[in-house]
Amino acid sequence: MNSASIVQKLWNYCNVLRDDGMSYGDYVEQLTYLLFLKMADERTRAPYNQKSPVPEGYDWQNLIKKDGDELFDHYRHTLEALGREKGLLGLIFGKSQNKFQDPAKLRRLVVDLIDREQWVSMSSDVKGDAYEGLLEKNAQDTKSGAGQYFTPRALIQAIVDVVNPKPGETVSDPACGTGGFLLSAHDHVVKHNPNLTRDQRKKLKEESFKGWELVQATARLCAMNMLLHGIGSQEFEPIVVGDSLGADPGDRFDIVLTNPPFGKKSSTTIVGEEGRATKERDIVERGDFWTTTSNKQLNFVQHVKTLLKQNGKAAVVVPDNVLFEGGAGETIRRKLLQECDVHTLLRLPTGLFYAQGVKANVIFFEKKPASEAPWTKKLWIYDLRTNMHFTLKTNPLKREDLDEFVNCYHPENRHDRKATWSEQNPEGRWRSYDYEDLVARDKASLDIFWLKDESLSDSDNLPAPDVIAQEIVEDLEAALEQFREILSDLSPQSMQDET
Repeated sequence: MNSASIVQKLWNYCNVLRDDGMSYGDYVEQLTYLLFLKMADERTRAPYNQKSPVPEGYDWQNLIKKDGDELFDHYRHTLEALGREKGLLGLIFGKSQNKFQDPAKLRRLVVDLIDREQWVSMSSDVKGDAYEGLLEKNAQDTKSGAGQYFTPRALIQAIVDVVNPKPGETVSDPACGTGGFLLSAHDHVVKHNPNLTRDQRKKLKEESFKGWELVQATARLCAMNMLLHGIGSQEFEPIVVGDSLGADPGDRFDIVLTNPPFGKKSSTTIVGEEGRATKERDIVERGDFWTTTSNKQLNFVQHVKTLLKQNGKAAVVVPDNVLFEGGAGETIRRKLLQECDVHTLLRLPTGLFYAQGVKANVIFFEKKPASEAPWTKKLWIYDLRTNMHFTLKTNPLKREDLDEFVNCYHPENRHDRKATWSEQNPEGRWRSYDYEDLVARDKASLDIFWLKDESLSDSDNLPAPDVIAQEIVEDLEAALEQFREILSDLSPQSMQDET
C-alpha cells in the first residue's frame, strides 16, 4: 500500500473521531502509541525474532484480545504503565492519556486499521511519508498551534541540499519539533550514497542524529517520526526532552540545522507572597555565550555556535530582528562575523510559516578556530522576498522555487560563486557584500535589500487580492509583536530590573 492511500485511510478515520471532539493532534498522538505497540509486536516474530521492549501484559496481543469497557481500562493502564518506563518507552509514552470517548471507536482503530497492516516490513518511505502527511495536516490546523513546530518541507529540503551532509557526519537540531531537518538530512545521505557499508548504515541509524525538543508531546511525535523513517532504536534515543538553551550539553556536531521557535523574549511568571503575578526576565547565563540576552533567537545563534565542531556547518532560520537589533544583537553579529565564516544569507518571503507575522531568513555559517583576522570575507545574500508572494493554501512554496538559490549557492564549491546582480542586471537576486562593508553599517546590520518593490511603482504587477490581504495580515502581526516587546520593556517590573 502506498503512503497516499495509508494517509487517506488514517485521515478518514480521524474525521470520524473529530465528531467525538478529538483534535488532529490528539489523533496523531493516539496513533503513535498504538503504532509503537504494533511494531514492537511485529519485531518479536520472524525474521526479526527480537525481544519486545514492552513489559509482559501490556503488549499488542493483550490489547487486541479485549473489547468494550475492558479494552478501555486496559488501554488506560497500558499507557500509565509504559509512561513510567525508562528509555524510548518513556519518551513515547511519557504523560500519555487515553483521549478516546468511545470504546467501539478505539477497537475499530486497533483492529481494522492498525492490526491489518504489517508496519515493520512496510518501506520506511511509505510509513514515514504517511506519518509525515498526518503531521503536516495537523500543522495546518491553526487552532492547535502545532504549526509552530513545522518548517515548510520545501525549505528544509533546499537547506539540506546546499549543506550536503555526508556519511559519517553527525547532525543536530537543538529545536527539532517533529524532526523535519533530521529526517531530511538522513534521506539526503541515503539518496546520494546508495552503496553504504553495514557499519555506515548502523552509524546512520544509531549515532548520526540528535535533537532537543522542549515540549514532551512534540518530542513524542518526533521520536515516532524518526522510528518510522528508520532512525533510532531501543538502545539509542535520538531525542532529548528539555530546554536545549539551559546548558552546554558537551556534544559537538559536524552539522547543525534548526528553526528555533519564534517569539522574541523568554519570560517566567513569578507569583509573589501576596499572590500578585509579575514578569521576571528569564536570563540564560552561560560562559560559552558572547553576551547575555533574553532574546531566544539570539541565544539560539550563540548555542548553535557552541554545538559545532571546528569547521562544522550551520544553517539557522532566524527572524528579521536577529539581523538588525542593537545591543546584544549587534554584539552577537560582530562576534559571529569575526569568529565564524558567515558566508550566506537567504531572505525568505512571507506566507511560509503557520505562525503569523513571521519575516524570516536562513543564515549559513561555519565555526572556525581562534584568529586575529575575521573569518568572514564575503556574505552572499539571496533575496527570495522582494516581489515574491506565497500563501500556505493557494500558492505554497515548492522545492523548485528554491532551485535558483541552490544553484547560486554552488554547494559543490561555494568559493566559486557568481553574482546574478550587477548594475547592468539590477533585478538579480544574488549578490555579495565584503566584511568591511558589513561591519561599517549601523549596528553591523545584515538587514540588506537592493531590489525595487514592483508593487510600489506598477499597479499592473500587483499579486492576487487574497495574497495582498495575507501579506497585510503578516505585516500587522509582525508590527504587533514588536509593539508587545516594547510594552514588555516599558513595564514597571522591567524598569525595576534595569535600575
